[in-house]
Amino acid sequence: MANGWRFRARPEMQPYLDRLNPQKPPRYSRAVMETLAIITYRQPVTRGDIEEIRGVAVSSQILKTLEARGWIDVVGTRDAPGKPALYATTKQMLDDLNLCSLQELPPLEEISGLLEQEPGTA
Repeated sequence: MANGWRFRARPEMQPYLDRLNPQKPPRYSRAVMETLAIITYRQPVTRGDIEEIRGVAVSSQILKTLEARGWIDVVGTRDAPGKPALYATTKQMLDDLNLCSLQELPPLEEISGLLEQEPGTA
């Protein structure tokens, strides 16, 4: 990879590799994933933009979680009262999700179509 190396193995080897490193991957709440999706598709965005789209207040812990993971970063400030921080995704997020660019993400229309389907019919 451009940022270094990545170890890959065949899927059938996964049970053996899991025994070498028994850590469980971190689990993220729905609020964290919604916030990441908003930042990913609408970047750069402010906390106020995220709150307007989600319709609820964004906890500081959510943004700290995403920053600690290295998935988002402050890329500047908006020229508005209070100079709110602008958030955008990082190269680390793309690497962790095995993406080369944001253009590889599915279009929003496709995602909203999947969400409108009834559960269990997809």
